[in-house]
Amino acid sequence: MKEQKRIILISLITGTVLMMAKFGAYFLTASTFVLTDAAESIVNVIASSFAFFSIYLASQPRDENHPYGHGKVEYFSVFIEGALIGIAAITIIIKSVYGFFYPTLIHDLLTGAIIIGVTGVINGALGYYMIHKGKALPSMTVEADGRHLLTDMVTSVALVAGLLLIHFTKILWLDSALSILVALYILYSSYKLVRRSVSGLMDEADFDMVTKVVAVLNKQRRDPWIDIHNFRAQKYGNDLHIDCHLTLPNYFDLKQVHNEVKLVDELINSKVTKTELFIHTDPCVPQCCYYCSMPNCPIRSEPKREEITWTLQKVIRNKKHYE
Repeated sequence: MKEQKRIILISLITGTVLMMAKFGAYFLTASTFVLTDAAESIVNVIASSFAFFSIYLASQPRDENHPYGHGKVEYFSVFIEGALIGIAAITIIIKSVYGFFYPTLIHDLLTGAIIIGVTGVINGALGYYMIHKGKALPSMTVEADGRHLLTDMVTSVALVAGLLLIHFTKILWLDSALSILVALYILYSSYKLVRRSVSGLMDEADFDMVTKVVAVLNKQRRDPWIDIHNFRAQKYGNDLHIDCHLTLPNYFDLKQVHNEVKLVDELINSKVTKTELFIHTDPCVPQCCYYCSMPNCPIRSEPKREEITWTLQKVIRNKKHYE
């Protein structure tokens, strides 16, 4: 968590400096187009501030009131960031429409373009870095903040191109028209962030993560692991919680069952991601024999005749493979 806090703090400090530079460009040019970027930079600072707090809270150990930890606060952080971006975009659209009817004299566009271009380069570099670190840690908050900065970089590129276009063509209504286009792009980015946060708060299935886990289990599959079913995964911040049913030979004693469950646990934690597992073990039945790989089985009723590959569709069902 220390590294996450450090990254978000860098983002917060950088965002504050760049916000001041963008508002300086706005007061210099009086361009609504420049204001779109300046307004979004306020969101960057507020979002980074809340992200810093959410990472602190998510790092707190689980307690009686939060038996699964505090990780879900990161989803609230992403939701607030997305909502603030959306509010900024709607405000920009309203001001831009107003600018069509009551245009403002704009000036010093080349200087403004240089300032915005420099801030865009800085945001882009920081955004790529945060996305990379967010995936490596992993931290949804750091990654979301990085994607927000990339959105800001795209906005800045569009701003520079638009300011140059206005400067050379002298078509003043382009200031409002281009502002609306950029605001719509920002609004779409807002939707994606809010959608992601809501899916996490509603415990929407993470099919990509489940597919990775199932692929590893299938590749490292042991003979006693007859089948896995009723497989479910749920994320709480950085922590993944998995519960499933594992079918084992019914003549295994408790120690053997424990060892096999432990092997599944260690495999997922070492090959995929940090995971807390709750594995319910089922005893095998005669109907399992035709796909069971257990050698020298003393209770086998028929030889193995089919190899069943574990897939997402098979393991999420609350049924053994023969059902």
